[in-house]
Amino acid sequence: MNITLKLYANLSHLLPAHAQYNAAEVSVADNASLNMVIDQFRVPRESAHLVLLNGVFVCHEDRDQPGRLKAGDALAIWPPVAGG
Repeated sequence: MNITLKLYANLSHLLPAHAQYNAAEVSVADNASLNMVIDQFRVPRESAHLVLLNGVFVCHEDRDQPGRLKAGDALAIWPPVAGG
């Protein structure tokens, strides 16, 4: 199935070459967990600090649940950031 993967800050280089504006439509397994997608695109799990599925935060404990993703969903990932 196809979803939109969005990677921000120092993770954006992990997106496929056809990505635009930090996002790309990607193909993932029908029953993939969020961590399976994170691993598929070689995002280090410790760098997947803020994970949003369709704009809703998903905590670390819930990222291994299969079946959360549906075709057309948007998965956005931010690394830990600091600043002021």
